Amino acid sequence: MSDSPTKPTAKPIAPAEPDEPSPWDSAEDPSRLPFGKFGKLTPIVCGMVFGLLLRLAFSGAPSSRWSAMVGAFIWLVPLATGAITVYLAERQQRRSWSYYAWAPALATALVVIGSLLILIEGLICAVVIVPLFTFMGMAGGLCMGLVCRLTRWPRHAAYGFAVLPLAAALVLPQGAPAQMGQVERSLWINAPASVVWEGITNIRNIQPHEVNTAWTYRIGVPPPVEAVTVQEGSQRVRKSRWAKGVHFDEIIQEWEPGRHLRWTYRFGPDSIPAGALDDHVAIGGAYFDLNDTAYTLTPEAGGTRLHLRISYRLSTDFNTYANWWAQALLDNFAQTVLQLYKTRLEGSA
Repeated sequence: MSDSPTKPTAKPIAPAEPDEPSPWDSAEDPSRLPFGKFGKLTPIVCGMVFGLLLRLAFSGAPSSRWSAMVGAFIWLVPLATGAITVYLAERQQRRSWSYYAWAPALATALVVIGSLLILIEGLICAVVIVPLFTFMGMAGGLCMGLVCRLTRWPRHAAYGFAVLPLAAALVLPQGAPAQMGQVERSLWINAPASVVWEGITNIRNIQPHEVNTAWTYRIGVPPPVEAVTVQEGSQRVRKSRWAKGVHFDEIIQEWEPGRHLRWTYRFGPDSIPAGALDDHVAIGGAYFDLNDTAYTLTPEAGGTRLHLRISYRLSTDFNTYANWWAQALLDNFAQTVLQLYKTRLEGSA
């Protein structure tokens, strides 16, 4: 036996624990994610609820920093919704790159649908905003997926995404730039200019089937009912009436019988009843207005070419996107109105 003392056995050094658990470690413990045990749709539902809560936060008056039309909401809320959806999904298990795209797109689309169901959004705005929301939601999901794969701080990133819309609403300057635009369309009508002139200055009893080709009316824009020109003192006024009780005056600025007609718009406090149009797209509102409309009549091939021009104003934090929709909606409206005149006036001629 050796009298030399026994050397103490060295204890193995435990590996340093990461600052934060890997977000996909919870796959074996679904209880770490609230309601995680109930299925794979949980992150999408939670993302939708998160987005709806932010939509409620951005329910301020038009032109306020908490309006649903400010850039902080339009750009950053779907971005945050997509990021939160992917973060919660990654806490269950590792997801694919395709998941980072489609799951946030679905969650943000459900935010819009939920806003419709709880009556804080109108159909027109919902249809217009869904493409942008889904795209930004996908961008947020892909960003969070990248964070989860390349870093060990997805939780901190998720917190950042969550508060980003609220922080941006507090610091971003208010006031959207105005952008002017116009739409022009023309159609040949087999009728003399005198008949066409009478038709555009006085048209009554417009039936729904006469304008049912316009998808602008199918998404909630009230269809026209009649427009009659009257004399008010020294001023000619075209009285326009639409469905849902919408009515307004078109003040004649240029009057050349059989050749040219142009008017501007005048809206009263009761011109657009509550619920007739989404507040965000109401004509004459903070975000959209019609400047003027003009008709030009030109004799052509034994009939008349009727040219229609509509000019408008946009004032949003996403004018480029909004202008694309304004062009599409007004172009569709112009085509429908011209076809209405053609059908009616050729029959009367």
